Amino acid sequence: MLKAGFIGLGIMGRPMSKNLLKAGVELWVNDLNKEAVADVVAAGGKEATQAEIGANCDIIITILPNGEIVKSVLFGENGVFSTIKPGSLVCDMSSVTATDSHYCADKLAEKGCAFLDAPVSGGEPGAINGTLAIMVGGKQEDFDRMKPYFDILGNSAVLIGPTGSGSITKLVNQAIVNLNIATVSEAFVLAAKAGADPEKVYNAICGGLAGSQVMHDKIPMIINRNFKPGGKISINHKDIKNVLATAHELDVPMPLTAQLFEIQQAIKVAGGMNDDHCGYVKYFERLAGVEVKKLD
Repeated sequence: MLKAGFIGLGIMGRPMSKNLLKAGVELWVNDLNKEAVADVVAAGGKEATQAEIGANCDIIITILPNGEIVKSVLFGENGVFSTIKPGSLVCDMSSVTATDSHYCADKLAEKGCAFLDAPVSGGEPGAINGTLAIMVGGKQEDFDRMKPYFDILGNSAVLIGPTGSGSITKLVNQAIVNLNIATVSEAFVLAAKAGADPEKVYNAICGGLAGSQVMHDKIPMIINRNFKPGGKISINHKDIKNVLATAHELDVPMPLTAQLFEIQQAIKVAGGMNDDHCGYVKYFERLAGVEVKKLD
């Protein structure tokens, strides 16, 4: 039987952990949210401390809000590192910087442990359905060791290159996805302001070159005024900040992404950070004095 520790039972982690349990994985779980822990325990998981997971699990998966929390969980007092055994493999599926990933890999190597950075794309629906795209950085033998778990969690897992490659790939993904959502939002505000039916506009263009997975997923949410988060703006704000920090380190100008970050800052001031990232439309709606919604 496959066995693993799983730390981080948020929007993504909770359904991911349940998919592992459904597939027969013996799973030790940990999160600050006791309601989430109780839910996963009811599905067959075993509650454990971070130190207990380090001592008892050779495979440890983390998916947490940011790099500082990942490092705290792994290397803080009574964290995973305090008890981890040589030969164990930590797979961090959080969206962090390559610098964070290199730090974790180097620190774990001190105890003879392996590390993969393996962020995911697909949002909450992908986590629930087990159809995530998984972008992996690390060694081939460690990727092969994690492959049975990846096959449960997603329908695509690709080893991009050495440590940090997965994290870089996720930053590229986040820049493209978030800019696409913002562009679609701005354009549909134009349609609404002109008096066109947004739903009919969507139906007219979604099969052409303008069509995208973003449009397919987000426009129905927008016109139905459904901003329940599958990917919170707050998390994507963190990701775009990481994109720009990495770009600045590498002397890569990213003016469009920088503009998006300022849009996110405006949304933060307006109190919209807990919306799904299709909530970018509200920024453009405020500018234009119109709402993108179904016509009566």
